[in-house]
Amino acid sequence: MAAKGGGAQGKRPQRQAGSVPSMQQAGSEPALSIERIVATAVELLDAEGVDGLKMRRLADRLGAGAMSLYWHVDNKEEVFDLALDSVLEYRGPPQGIEAADWRGAIFHMLEDWRASMLRYPWSASLLPRRALGPNILNRLELLGRILSGAGVAEADLNGAIWSLWNYVIGATITRANFDLSDDDMAAAQQRLAHLSEKYPTIERARLLLDNDWDGAFRKGLDFLLDGLVPRQ
Repeated sequence: MAAKGGGAQGKRPQRQAGSVPSMQQAGSEPALSIERIVATAVELLDAEGVDGLKMRRLADRLGAGAMSLYWHVDNKEEVFDLALDSVLEYRGPPQGIEAADWRGAIFHMLEDWRASMLRYPWSASLLPRRALGPNILNRLELLGRILSGAGVAEADLNGAIWSLWNYVIGATITRANFDLSDDDMAAAQQRLAHLSEKYPTIERARLLLDNDWDGAFRKGLDFLLDGLVPRQ
């Protein structure tokens, strides 16, 4: 699985010497910057989802003309890439934890990753389809380094990294979309009770009433890490 390339390049208007338009002229649109564009794109994605991000709509939120955006970004695909990467920044585990407690370091990073995607639900579905920016690549590099230091063989490293990637994204998408009320869950479990002859194990475990999403995530991650590096 390789990082995808970004959107089409080279479509940004060619700037001639002395021809860069002033964004501060009286009566003109406000000054634009990559930072403002990305922050506003994140706001728009939060409000309207992936389908709601249009260059014209983004420009309207910025109080700018749509064409002025192309002085800063090549196209909408680049806006997606930048917005996604901006919400997945990771500042690293607490000082010293990586060397002292490799499992704790992985738990810290992957729980932070999941929490970031739950804060921005559009990111989990968008991530597998976008170019991998520096923030997510930094996460993957750190993850690989920790796993390698914990004893995962070089030949198994890619499988380990992608297994954890799949787990985090799958757990996040499930949590974000499995939005039943307590009453709905109780009703589903009651229906299951009437079918206990067909589904005795999950009925006995009261699977459909279990809403400890954080606990299930941590326990599942423990299972995965035990498989990668068995406890001594």
